[in-house]
Amino acid sequence: MASNILFLPFRKTNSLALSTAIKQYISSKYEQHPDMFKQDLEVIDALRRDAVHVREPHTSGIKKITAYAGQLAWMGGKFPIDIGVDFTWYPALGYNTERPISQNNLKFELANTLYNLAALYSQLAMSSNRGTTEGLRSACNYFCLAAGVLSHIKTDILPELRTTPPEDMDDSTLESLEYLMLAQAQECFWQKAVMDGYKDASIAKLAAKVSDFYGAAGDWGIKSEAISSEWIHHTTAKHHHFAAAAQFRQACDCLEKRKYGEEVARLRDSIACVNEALKEARYLNKVVLGDLNGLKNKVTEDLKRAEKDNDLIYLNPVPPKSELKTLERANMAVAKVPKEISDPASFIGDTKEFGPPLFAKLVPFAVHVAASIYEERRDRLVNTNIIDELEILTTKIHDTLRSLNLPGSLQALEKPLGLPPTLTAHAEEIRQADALTRLQRSFSDTAKLKASDDAIFAEGRELLQAEAGENERLLMKYGTDRWTRQDSRSAATKLYAQVDEIDGYLKSAANSDSLVHTKFQECEEMLRILSGSDRDLGNFVPSSRRVAIPPKLEGEVSKLRNALNEVSRLESRRRRKIEALREKAKKDDINSSILAEAARLEREYPSQTVVPAHFEDFFEQSLAKYDADIASVRSESDEQDRLTHQLELANANFVAARKGDTSSREREQALQKLENGYFKYKEIVSNLEVGRKFYNDLARIVGRFRDGCKSFVYERREEAMRLENELSLPPLSSLSMHSPHELPQPPSQPQIPRTYNTRASVAVSTLSSNSSNSRNSQQFPHQEVDIPAPVPTRAMQSPPLPIRPGVWAPEMGLKFGSGQPGNGGNGQQGGQPQGGGGTWDANRGLRFG
Repeated sequence: MASNILFLPFRKTNSLALSTAIKQYISSKYEQHPDMFKQDLEVIDALRRDAVHVREPHTSGIKKITAYAGQLAWMGGKFPIDIGVDFTWYPALGYNTERPISQNNLKFELANTLYNLAALYSQLAMSSNRGTTEGLRSACNYFCLAAGVLSHIKTDILPELRTTPPEDMDDSTLESLEYLMLAQAQECFWQKAVMDGYKDASIAKLAAKVSDFYGAAGDWGIKSEAISSEWIHHTTAKHHHFAAAAQFRQACDCLEKRKYGEEVARLRDSIACVNEALKEARYLNKVVLGDLNGLKNKVTEDLKRAEKDNDLIYLNPVPPKSELKTLERANMAVAKVPKEISDPASFIGDTKEFGPPLFAKLVPFAVHVAASIYEERRDRLVNTNIIDELEILTTKIHDTLRSLNLPGSLQALEKPLGLPPTLTAHAEEIRQADALTRLQRSFSDTAKLKASDDAIFAEGRELLQAEAGENERLLMKYGTDRWTRQDSRSAATKLYAQVDEIDGYLKSAANSDSLVHTKFQECEEMLRILSGSDRDLGNFVPSSRRVAIPPKLEGEVSKLRNALNEVSRLESRRRRKIEALREKAKKDDINSSILAEAARLEREYPSQTVVPAHFEDFFEQSLAKYDADIASVRSESDEQDRLTHQLELANANFVAARKGDTSSREREQALQKLENGYFKYKEIVSNLEVGRKFYNDLARIVGRFRDGCKSFVYERREEAMRLENELSLPPLSSLSMHSPHELPQPPSQPQIPRTYNTRASVAVSTLSSNSSNSRNSQQFPHQEVDIPAPVPTRAMQSPPLPIRPGVWAPEMGLKFGSGQPGNGGNGQQGGQPQGGGGTWDANRGLRFG
């Protein structure tokens, strides 16, 4: 049924089980079992089912949609935006309403749900009885609520969408729809004021604001790809209609105040505005057109009466349009965001309208992320700031012992025959660990992890390169003037930065792997000997003759042995400390305390969504327990420096006391090689463990990088496809209701805000410009050309083939009457004489009459 107002249609969607994706996500990401939330899973499915099936303008639908939207907003704090389900929705406006859009995005689902709420409010306004003042008040309120919901989508939802919004939910479309809803709300209030008998001056102010709102709706609609030309014509006509109504009511007020000249001027301006609106007549429905014609008849009658009275009786001067005072505005329509949408948390509770919060016992996603951040910081603190520093100190001890040829020189002197006990213990440890096999297996595992990381990284990088190539090809195809989107590197700055970052990680890791391999090759022979039997070990270590140790040397040997034992005890304590620290970090479980902190944050800041940044103070307090361990690193370093200095002094005295004794040189060197090989083995094991952890951590990084590349390439290809489709359409300049010879060529004009005053001046300037030259027409800078309805034209075709004489073709057309044949093949061909009067010649075409 035709009406003089518009409403928003509902967006349609497909049925889906949201609970399935939530259940799968809980299973994979949380330690809680999905069965704990069986009732919540059933409720969320029921809420969505009720919300998406609202298709009639009934007030019961408001609660169904707002309850689902409220719980979706609440769930945003529990789950990530990409929960793992593709929400499919069909656009409600534009030319692609049968083409679905799918996104794995909770905010996309929320935006579509709220859009349907705005549509419901607009349809409730449409179904209100606007023949009564109470019905008009209700309709005005519903339109204001619809505008508020659209405003909330634009300002609060779309910025968090992280993807490009659908074309019927972009900024231009939402702005146009919001102004349309406000215009219709203001129109309802204007109509109520007319019914209630308000003064003409007040009604004029209300009508002027209606005109402004419709003008803004039309201006934003022109920028939108989804607002149809029918709606743009409607808003344009209404803009002029209410500009005319405002001037008419102001003229009535002038009559009452005996301003007869101004009355005539405003009535003339009102007629000009009505005529502007009637230019859209062919695109308007009967109700809107009837309102316009009724206003025109009334204004025309009053203008005749006013001009006659003024010319014969009052003789007041009629001021020009430029001297008329601009009408004041009275704005009674304001976008109102329902509290159920702006503050859904206040409606969620055991006894509240939206029911208890769903998945309340589930650890919030922000808390889950915060816990992961804490674990990462804790591990980095413990491993990098404490354990790595302690192991560096231990490496310095081994380097010092190696440079002093200890303990080989001491063992060779103390035990010239057989194997020293420490060497035997080390050999037994190497045998039990199956050192060579263990190292080879670790090297192989590390190589596999590295190859996997390389492959994932290469896949992501190739995706970026392929997308850049596709964009370059399309740029070459369409040129920079038409293909104006960002280049690939600018559109994905973060991803391209990650390419260099990850490449640097891999090159650094390759260098480290090479050093570890070199270290293994240097000690492989010694490890084979240590892995062998005691007989093989004894054959490698030569025996030396027993010699008498003088008292002075014996004293130096004792001092050196004591100093070496002190260093060994320090190393043993440090090893135990590292193990205890690792165990402490492993048992550092903050789940209960971080949940308590999250509950405190939700209690103290109920209107704020909990995010990981809120836990920074909590992180600092929790990591403070490792301050003593960090401080102990410095004390360890000081103690090691002291013991190392003692060892170097004792060894210097020992070497000086033994000067000239070479009886155990070979045995000393063999023992030292084996000792060095053992320590190298311990270093390599530690290095390989660090490498394995590094490649496992890197696997997560390159995995996220590849997924990001896939998402980026998919979005870019979708965007490219959409842009190619747009570029393949005929240009707007070729769309016209006129024939090519009649198509007007308007001069280029800067765009200006559309207000009823400028429209009125357009009408006057248009009438006057018909008889003036082009120089004078430039005195009216606000002149605009009415927008023709878009009609698709045929695509360019190849030129027609020559027409053979005697054969009719469509290009000839049909001629009636006795006019001369045209050039389209109907005239005489090659000077051939015309046929006789009673004989039809095919070369002459068809003639009648």
